[in-house]
Amino acid sequence: MAEQKLHAGDLIVDMMINYGVECVFGMPGGQTAALHDAILRRNDKIRHILMRDERNAAYAADGYARATGKVGVCDVTVGPGANLLPAGFLEALNASIPMVGIVGDVPLDWLSLKTKGIASQGFDQVAFFKTCCKDAFQVPTPESLPELVRTAFRIATAPRPGPVALVIPHDILDADWDPETLKAITDDRNIHIPYLRSVAPASEIDRAAELIRKAKRPALICGGGVHGSDAAQTVTTFADRLGGLVVTSLSGKGAVPETRDYCAGVLNPLGAEAAINLIAEADLTIWCGSKVSQNTGMNWTYPSKDQASITIDCDPLEHGRTFRPTVPLLGDVRETILALDAAMGESRADANPDWMARIEEVKAACEATKQEEMTSDKIPVQPPRVMAEIAKRLGEDDIVVSDASFSAGWIAGYIQAQKPARQFLYARGQGGLGYSVPGAIGAATVVPEGARVVTVAGDGGFSYTVGELATQAVYNQRIVNVVINNGKLGWIYFWQKFYFGEMISVDLETQSAVPGYAAAANAMGLKGLYVDKPDDIGAALDEAFAHDGPSVVEVRIDELATPIHSFKRRLAEGEDNERVRPGKVYKLREWKVSPDL
Repeated sequence: MAEQKLHAGDLIVDMMINYGVECVFGMPGGQTAALHDAILRRNDKIRHILMRDERNAAYAADGYARATGKVGVCDVTVGPGANLLPAGFLEALNASIPMVGIVGDVPLDWLSLKTKGIASQGFDQVAFFKTCCKDAFQVPTPESLPELVRTAFRIATAPRPGPVALVIPHDILDADWDPETLKAITDDRNIHIPYLRSVAPASEIDRAAELIRKAKRPALICGGGVHGSDAAQTVTTFADRLGGLVVTSLSGKGAVPETRDYCAGVLNPLGAEAAINLIAEADLTIWCGSKVSQNTGMNWTYPSKDQASITIDCDPLEHGRTFRPTVPLLGDVRETILALDAAMGESRADANPDWMARIEEVKAACEATKQEEMTSDKIPVQPPRVMAEIAKRLGEDDIVVSDASFSAGWIAGYIQAQKPARQFLYARGQGGLGYSVPGAIGAATVVPEGARVVTVAGDGGFSYTVGELATQAVYNQRIVNVVINNGKLGWIYFWQKFYFGEMISVDLETQSAVPGYAAAANAMGLKGLYVDKPDDIGAALDEAFAHDGPSVVEVRIDELATPIHSFKRRLAEGEDNERVRPGKVYKLREWKVSPDL
């Protein structure tokens, strides 16, 4: 039998293996067949995970990247495959997640035939992806392919990380490859983020350390950049010595264990009440790997005009976007925190006893309310009770994947991060519904043996990607999908109720049509369990966790349950409140200058 000729697909796959890529998530097409042929012949080193929808291929690659710190790779074919990627690419772009998308295209010399799909499925894909990626390239020749693959991985992992689209015409991907004349050389610095580490100047480090020594009520706010820098353990060591409050963004959850006395949880309108109450009392805010987004900045009310501030970020454009910090520290989070810790000198763990006592007081008051919610026997079920039951069953290496909307708040407020690590995956770059099921597929490919991935989604978010349950079943992944079902789009229901008084297009079921998510799971080869009583939650979760494969636990919850504190207050106050249109709620954001102490 004649020896099989190598092609450009072999070149790409050999390079991906050298970059440490274990899995590629996507859907084959005629234009990308060479790529899948090459993966098939190397399936002892790399696998292809067949997704049901190309959009979800990007979400799965995102989950893989968050769980590993390596580049997540997805592949799609030209046209209808390519145009489904932007949702996942925008999530990765805004959340700084390293990703490379391999995108098929029509042959290179069909350029004039792309317009309006004269060549089947063709359109200007590079221009399209330029809007939702860090960068996008079309490969013009087989000889340029290694350089452009290296470029894609370098840009994807470089500060700050993000997605890159590599558009490869059909004839380029099918071209013959001679490894002796065209080398598959890679750069091992681009295997794991961050690609390069830098540190802020010593003079600025000293200024920041002096601010910390002067502060009476310092607060450290940790964002997803802590995990992007692989700095959770370093930041925790610093926090232990700071003598101040620690809170995180949703993406930063796990930057510091929430079991620490000084840690008050997630700062977000649907986060921890203690974090929201305490941050207002800080005299110094240290924003560590946080872009101070609308939600973490509580609609940009923080830092307040009276709070001094330090920003720590590898992206120079973040130091002054919504406020001018007192001291900007431009550099990698881990290296800059190490330098700041050294400059701070002796531990300040006991330097601010009044502040630490105040943190303990506020946390204790909020914890009493939380415990009441987490042990509630009310019917319909209260979501905090579900979160408490999940928390009891989580193992040391288990990963929790959150969908958007209320699910993010229930996880944030009622499941504690036990160790400094990225074990909570939140789709907060875009905050789009439907992330949890495909994101879990990516994470499940790399969790340690015996560990589980647990997803939490509302029925609205779960409906977006319910088809990917079939993918979980085919690969027999150890995923427990928890669906908290209130029969409606909860956030939009409350928004319309409070601000407009009438609701439309928020009900996901009717008296004659009640979708059954546990039943759908059973039909697709998973274990499906339905619960509508608090005392049955634990047994259902035990069965799901014991199952050797994927499962769905559907819990019927109270339709008026919400983790958003302002919504809770409106509900408690009753129906007689004056309705205020959203335009009157949100004022134009004011750019602020942080003072010195």
